[in-house]
Amino acid sequence: MNWQQICENPNFKDLPYKIELSERGQILMSPARLAHGAYQSEIVKKMAEFLSYGRIVTQCAVRTAKGTKVADVAWFGSERWEEVKNEYDSPIAPEICVEILSPANTGAEMKMKKKLYFSHGAEEVWICDENGAMTFHTPKGKIGKSRLVPGFPKRIA
Repeated sequence: MNWQQICENPNFKDLPYKIELSERGQILMSPARLAHGAYQSEIVKKMAEFLSYGRIVTQCAVRTAKGTKVADVAWFGSERWEEVKNEYDSPIAPEICVEILSPANTGAEMKMKKKLYFSHGAEEVWICDENGAMTFHTPKGKIGKSRLVPGFPKRIA
């Protein structure tokens, strides 16, 4: 299956899982706790405080070499947003991709996702751990704070 087929299939409507696709078109589902959604909404609110342009997107589908991956929160600059806003899954990554960790996530999975997002144009990948601690990454490695949103807090409540 491809991402558009999943989006249009009524069998996948309103599932309580995050869905992604593997590079072979296999559907991957990850259940999330309530805290996951709370961190997601808090990150959106904080981003909106600092970013006065572009578009913040939740559950942002990004087409990669290893299937469609879904960033929990993402930010597109205005120009990039205009290029992709009508796509089912974006052929280029947003400038910022945020992953919120859950017990099912592994370090290897996050390393792979960072690599995929960066190879498709992301400038930063943020990771929110299960306690709300934020880490910020560029293609060159971990940084102390976001370069695109320097005032973003290092911990989400």
